[in-house]
Amino acid sequence: MAEEFSKAVDDGLRLSKRLYFGKDRAVAPPRPPPVMDKSASSSGCAYLPTSPMVYAVISDPRIVDNPDIPSYQPHVHGRCDPPALIPLPMNRVELEVDCFMDTAFIRVTGSWRVHCVKSSRSCACRIAIPMGEQGSILGVEVDISGKSFYTQLSQLKDDTDMSKVPQGEGGFLNVKPHIFTLTTPPVDGGVNLTIKMSWSQKLLYRNGEFSLDIPFTFPEFVIPPGKKYLKKEKIELNVNSGLGTEILFKGTSHLLKEVQSQEGKLGFKYEGNVVNWSSTDFHFSYAVSSSQIHGTVITQSPSKDDVDQREIFSAYLLPGNQRSGKGFRRNVVVVVDISGSMQGKPLEDTQNALSEALSKLDSEDSFCIIAFNGQTYVSSTSLKSATKEAVESAIEWIGINFIAGGDTNIMRPLNMAIEMLSNSRGSLPIIFLVTDGAVEDERQICDEIKKRLASEDAISPRIYTFGIGSFCNHYFLRMLSTIGRGQYDAAYDIDLVQPRIQNLFVRASSVILTNITLETLDNLDDVEVLPCHIPDLSFESPLSVSGRFRGKLPETFKVKGFSADMSNIVIDLKVQDAKDIPLHRVCAKGEIELLTAQAWLSENKQLEDKVAKLSVHTGALSEYTRMVIFEKEVALQQMASKKSLNKEDTETLKMILPHSLCVGFGNVAATSDNIPPGAEEPKLPEAVEIFAKAASGCCGRMCNHCCCMNCIRCCSHINPQCANLLTQIFTGLACVGCISCCAEVCCGRRGS
Repeated sequence: MAEEFSKAVDDGLRLSKRLYFGKDRAVAPPRPPPVMDKSASSSGCAYLPTSPMVYAVISDPRIVDNPDIPSYQPHVHGRCDPPALIPLPMNRVELEVDCFMDTAFIRVTGSWRVHCVKSSRSCACRIAIPMGEQGSILGVEVDISGKSFYTQLSQLKDDTDMSKVPQGEGGFLNVKPHIFTLTTPPVDGGVNLTIKMSWSQKLLYRNGEFSLDIPFTFPEFVIPPGKKYLKKEKIELNVNSGLGTEILFKGTSHLLKEVQSQEGKLGFKYEGNVVNWSSTDFHFSYAVSSSQIHGTVITQSPSKDDVDQREIFSAYLLPGNQRSGKGFRRNVVVVVDISGSMQGKPLEDTQNALSEALSKLDSEDSFCIIAFNGQTYVSSTSLKSATKEAVESAIEWIGINFIAGGDTNIMRPLNMAIEMLSNSRGSLPIIFLVTDGAVEDERQICDEIKKRLASEDAISPRIYTFGIGSFCNHYFLRMLSTIGRGQYDAAYDIDLVQPRIQNLFVRASSVILTNITLETLDNLDDVEVLPCHIPDLSFESPLSVSGRFRGKLPETFKVKGFSADMSNIVIDLKVQDAKDIPLHRVCAKGEIELLTAQAWLSENKQLEDKVAKLSVHTGALSEYTRMVIFEKEVALQQMASKKSLNKEDTETLKMILPHSLCVGFGNVAATSDNIPPGAEEPKLPEAVEIFAKAASGCCGRMCNHCCCMNCIRCCSHINPQCANLLTQIFTGLACVGCISCCAEVCCGRRGS
């Protein structure tokens, strides 16, 4: 879909050449984005949004014109199928960022004008929001004079609720997994749209430094047409680390003025008039100055409308910015899916990432590689020391045996990996699982692994899981990593497979504290900790554990764990009441994902209902809620007289996005059919594709813009039974015509 989206924008830019803005306001032909990587250009994705964008959705090219200066337009026959997307010019933009702990909440407010549609006509507008690391959409609000549309999460009980209102267009997977799109109801040409977009994303952490990157590179063609004039741009950034200790500003991509600096907090602001919009992504970084493991515990009382009335807590642990002492000796078993669906780029990138990871193991580490499909292939019958010769031999084995084919069986290689690591005394046992598929026995796998790990020694095997694409069950992989005290990551976009596998392997290889327990919680009532099995603390990422409890925490919170020399470490964390941190929102995304994994494993409907209510309360996405679009219309007379308005009279449910905005619970059928991740179903049935290929060339290009091709596409969606009925009717009519013709011919001959 990314290529189709980019092609639609390209078609829209070509259509926009028809616009006329007067002799003194001539518009130069649109140019492609100045910065394009080779992969994007070669794959036809040059026009994917690199900043919040708004497009006019044009199905009928006859409506394209300057709404202020109507001009002569050559008559256009046919329609655009799929619709063209004309980027709308942006008049102002405001970026507001609030960073709390390891989460950033971003709000972008901008003004766009429908400059390409006649004032007497209307069109839908498509909003596209690219997001950064682990981005999650929170809401969109569109204001037009006297009317507004806004999104809201809703718990829909059954399919009957879905049938009451129209289905809208929107989601992630229709373009790219990190790009959210939403299509508004039709708006008139020439109007200005004020749009507020909000989402959350994770801060990156490395060597004691947090960094934030926000897509904020606006292409030249969103500059308002005509003579250049100054436009308003505003950026505001606030940081609350939650630690209460000094943090140091490191750098930013945009001109910011510091307006606040105190322990644990920073504030910056920028406001000015510009000729051109931002041409670089927004980047900001700050450092937490400490060489030792440190952190904090933040508590907060629930609000009145919270689904859970227990106290909220979050234990936040940072590894420090200096490695201290010798790290854990590691025993690593890498388990890689080589089924047929991994064919091509997913398996090649996995192979490259694995080869690089093996080359970074210490000589004291041990490793083994297991490849699986319907069968299991092992690089060695036991763990091998990670010498240079052994690693080179393993990389050669990978090149020979990583051949995609067959189905998927996860249980057997996992059991084999645990068996290999059963005698890992004095070292940290790690299982690294990579797969792109879903299997039917996933709950049985979780139960079996839970039993096996419970019988292990003090340090049981850590399970790190990595999912590729949307066909695998990411909640199964998350649950498996939770059971194994490891971490989970994924690449929904196959272009990100190699870097994200490398990043997860680095985290798994840099553990500095293991078997972590929260001792203080033992003295409290009705305690719930998420995740239930606390993962290890890595030098490459902070650790966040949240939950609920009843009672009162002491001023100091004790955390215990084992270091690399197996000595017991006790860390005292200061407890603080968070009055200026929205703790329920900061923890919401992680809690919802973990609770959803638990609900999937236990098939607990009550837990599903709890997740849905938590999702609606916090605005964080879940599998059990849908995003709906409300329309709010206020009469101008009522606005002028400031009369009180009944919410039920002024707000109506406009449409529902047809799919969950999350990833779902896997696709066993697609896995069985070995459909590769990222594969898309063809739009046209085989018969129509044959016709389309036959009509290639000049005539074919003409057909793409005429009613005949639209008729063909329409016929392609006809039910097979209906098609058979129509065939029989037309055959009968043809027979009647033949009989009439024969009778006329015969009668004519007799008469002659």
